[in-house]
Parts: sequence; C-alpha cells; structure tokens
Amino acid sequence: MNIPHSDLPRIVIIGGGFAGVNLAKSLANKDVQVVLIDKHNYHTFQPLLYQVSSSGLEPDSIAYPLRKIIKRHKNSFFRLAEVQQIHNDKNEIQTSIGNLRYDYLVIATGTKTNFFGNSAIEANSMPMKNVPQALNIRSLILQNLEKAAIANTKDDRNAFLNFVIVGGGPTGVELAGAIAELKNHILPRDYRDLNSEDMQIHLLEGANRVLPPMSEHASKKSETFLKSLGVNVHTNTFVKDYDGKIVTTNSSLVLHSETLIWAAGVTGAPINGLNASAMIERANRYKVNRFNQVEGYERIFALGDIASMATEHYPNGHPQVAQPAIQQGKLLGKNLLNLIRNKPLKSFVYNDKGSMATIGRNKAVVDLKHFKFGGFFAWFVWMFIHLMSLVGFRNRVIVFFNWTYNYINFDKAARLIIRPFKK
Repeated sequence: MNIPHSDLPRIVIIGGGFAGVNLAKSLANKDVQVVLIDKHNYHTFQPLLYQVSSSGLEPDSIAYPLRKIIKRHKNSFFRLAEVQQIHNDKNEIQTSIGNLRYDYLVIATGTKTNFFGNSAIEANSMPMKNVPQALNIRSLILQNLEKAAIANTKDDRNAFLNFVIVGGGPTGVELAGAIAELKNHILPRDYRDLNSEDMQIHLLEGANRVLPPMSEHASKKSETFLKSLGVNVHTNTFVKDYDGKIVTTNSSLVLHSETLIWAAGVTGAPINGLNASAMIERANRYKVNRFNQVEGYERIFALGDIASMATEHYPNGHPQVAQPAIQQGKLLGKNLLNLIRNKPLKSFVYNDKGSMATIGRNKAVVDLKHFKFGGFFAWFVWMFIHLMSLVGFRNRVIVFFNWTYNYINFDKAARLIIRPFKK
C-alpha cells in the first residue's frame, strides 16, 4: 500500500464517514501515523442525499474529497480501497490493494440498507445510502416522468407517475416532501402535457405513526405537513413484495408503480475477521465498551453506526445518526493518545442535541430536550444547522445559493439525466 515506515504508532481508520473524519481530524499533527481507508475518495453528507435524489442539489454539493480533509495533517495518509478481512493475530488488515499492519484499528464502516431478507424487494427497489444510489433515483424519477408523457394507456401513465416510498423515518419523510414539491411546482411548468393530479406519492410506514424515533408532536405535525403537500400517508403498512411493477402490502392496499424507494431500515456493515461474540447479530453492530473498544480486543475500536455501546439510557446502543458518530470520533482521538501515553481513558457520554426533519418549504419539525416546535422557524433552524455542518466553505456557499434560488423561484435546478438508470 506504499505507506511509509514510521516509528510512530500507526492508527488505521476504516471509513470516511462522520466518525472516521472526526477521528482523523482529532489526530491531526499528533505523534501518530494515521491511515484513512475508504472505498470512495470523498466524504458524503448523508442527511442531504435526498436532495440529490429529488433534483434539489448536485452531488458535489454534499461530497468532499477525503484527501483534501487531511492534506495539512502531518503523517496522515489516505488510500482508496475496500477492506476485506481483519487478521487480528497479525495486527493486519487485508484490502483490495494489499495488506497493512496496524498498531490500533478503528472500524467506522457505518451501515448499509436492510431489506430484511426480501430478495424481490432488494432486486427491484431503489435504496438511497450513497451518492451513486441517489443519482440513480434522480435519473429514474425524471425518466419515468418522460415515459409518462408518451405513455399510450392511462394505466401505464399512472404506473410511471406513482412514487412509493417505504419507511416513514426522517429519510422517507424528507424524500416524500421533496418529491411532492417536484409535483406541485415543477410538473405543471415542465410537463404541461401531464396532469399533475395524476402524480401520486405514497409513504408507507410499518409503525402507527411517521417519524417513530421522534416525539408524538413531531409525528403529528409532519403528517399534517405531508398531507397538505398531497402525500398519501399509510401507517401500520408493511410491504410484502414488489416485482418491479406491483407493490403488495399486509393490507388490501395494492399499488401499481414503476418506482419504489426503500428507506425502511439499515443494518451494520461489519468486516470479516472478528469473533462472532463481538457482534450483535440482529443489528450487525460491534459490541463496544464506554471507550469504544470492541469486546474482546484491546487494539480494535468501533465508532458510530457500526458500534453498539449499551448504557443506562441507551440499552440497545446509541441512535444511528450523525451526532453520536461525531462525538465518539472526537473523544476516541483523545483516548487513543492517552492510551499511547499510558494515561487514563475518558468514558463516552452522549450529548443528545435533539433531532429534526424537514418536510418541505417552510415545513419542518424539531425536537429539543425541553422544547418541541414545527413550521417556518423549525425549517429555518434545520437549514442553518445542516448548512453549517457541511464540510468545506465551497459546499456551504453552493448549497446556500441553491436553496436561495430554489426558494425564490420554486425550482429544482438539478433536473438532469446525466447517467440514465436501467433496472
């Protein structure tokens, strides 16, 4: 892998998400050698993926080169590779470009889409966990609008104009709202040969309310917002099968659709090589202690979504969102340095800063510890927090310009089929 030999302890970080990037930053210019490995050469700001898939933003607005993040970090290196195996007995990882020894290994591989063992849904639905998948969804939505414009029968046209989103968590709710705005503001102007009332957006959620992780107030408010935008909300509804054209559910609801977007859940993305006892099988997450050490291993750590740290307030591990990953990454950097210097380690305590979701223009919900609100102010708070959380000044400027343009003109400027999608 052409990593220079060094007398400094080598810390290998697998994954350039929120956890891995914040750990790398916390180790910048310290007396360690850092090797960051990822199968993509960029960090993705996943909370805004839905805006790429709904034509609101271009992908380079929410992605940032990993090499650029560490370019001023002395003794830090990046390698574009996929890690295939951990050889703990040799303190070595096996990757698609060669093997590498480590003194300390940090697994921050995040999650992947969970299809719950349904192979038909996995084969025919559209997941949205990374930039290429978001671009696939964007292309499919626009292609189906074009096909609807030339459809020969009403049934064919309606199938192309039916959009089904499975999963009423933040991703599903935000995507449903974004596609509804496409219907309400873009379709009447760009597709005058189509009746926008024929375009139907269905949001299916297995629980008895949307946004199950958030408060009842946020759920009720967001459902009201969704319905005001024209979204059909179906709670207590599970998808049993999808063959690419027909969606069957646990109820009498049957939908004819050429587009099913799967946002119904995630599972951990572990790496082969560690003992089965270190894993929580149902969630595919590593068991870690309060210092993020993987159970049974002194020199291997796990961070963020892939780590399950059982505490009094979070017996099943912390929520798989950005903030636990960011906070764990920052603390582990300090703890690794303390470990090297034989100093005591500090236990991780999660500071829950609240949760939020946006449903559309002037519509969002925010849950804070002692305060819950929705509407325009919540939408403004959501925009500000997400804008400031983006990596890189350029990305913040571009996203701010796009959001301002979209707000003034009721437009989504990235309506481009750059790479046609084929099922």
